[in-house]
Amino acid sequence: MKTQASVSSTAYAIVVPTLGRPSLRACLDAVAAATAHGHAPQRIVLVHDRPGPDGTPPALDVPPALRPVTTVVAGRARGPAAARNTGVRAAGQVPWIVFLDDDVVPGQDWAEDLAHDLASASRDTAAVTARIEVPLPPGRRPTDWERNTAGLATARWITADMAFRREALEAAGGFDERFRRAFREDADLALRLIEGGWVLAPGSRRTTHPVRPADRWISVRLQAGNADDVLMGRLHGHGWWGRAGAPRGRLPRHAAVTAAAAAAVGCALAGRRGAAAWCAAGWVAGTAEFAAARITPGPRTRDEALTMAVTSAAIPAVAVWHWLRGTVVHRRAGRSDPAAPPGSRSAAPQEAPRAQVRS
Repeated sequence: MKTQASVSSTAYAIVVPTLGRPSLRACLDAVAAATAHGHAPQRIVLVHDRPGPDGTPPALDVPPALRPVTTVVAGRARGPAAARNTGVRAAGQVPWIVFLDDDVVPGQDWAEDLAHDLASASRDTAAVTARIEVPLPPGRRPTDWERNTAGLATARWITADMAFRREALEAAGGFDERFRRAFREDADLALRLIEGGWVLAPGSRRTTHPVRPADRWISVRLQAGNADDVLMGRLHGHGWWGRAGAPRGRLPRHAAVTAAAAAAVGCALAGRRGAAAWCAAGWVAGTAEFAAARITPGPRTRDEALTMAVTSAAIPAVAVWHWLRGTVVHRRAGRSDPAAPPGSRSAAPQEAPRAQVRS
């Protein structure tokens, strides 16, 4: 596993997968401010995952202080796992790779604390996490979406701000690109690193992750993560939840509620009105319990209650659908070689198309 000579340097590169969202500028401004007085990155690689029609990435707005060390490369529109792998290849042979999401805001002392984190890392430390802070609106209870985002503050291996030892990344084969969403790709890599004898350590630097705007259907779209959970089970076995410190969620209850709804429809079509009524009552009860569990800790405004009621009726069936989809799509998924997950072997060229930063 760890065959290279010990490297004591704390030199690092920053890799940021991005879709070109406006939040990227705030992230880079914070990096510029934090590194103005020392411990600056050797290189910053922005992986634009929405390349232009000609395959080259659009120009991005980069603070003047960071332009000399910033490179923009084109991603392949295959999600953050693939974008991070592309960024690592473009980052050069630095000892550490620091991944940042394009919607985080590193703290004022981020660079100084990062230097301490890297210098303090033991030889078998593969990665050092940051302390993620999610500011919530004062004076009221958080909405369902705000509570969802606040969960990032206690997530065990969140890559919104995580520094990886390059040697460890290469030993693990990088991120598994079968994870196409920003979900579970971090836990998958963490479990592979731990299986390889590496350690993941908490750091001292602080980074803010604001709650980004979202429409009322965001919770329904997030159910696509159930397919990623199927892939995690295929790769790491049924006990991966405990090892990853991941909450199990409500999929068993969603399956029961969805089965009750399907049974109600089936019984009604078969003319069994009594059975249909009982099954429909089960669906209503399950949906009401789910909605109440989401409404109670929230602000309980009319709009939030309406959103929770409507989405609570839709989520169980959507969750089950994505679980079934994942079961089919990942039915042959596996990992014969723990050091080289198949999804991380990219067919992309070694040198991705590049663009200039915006002047």
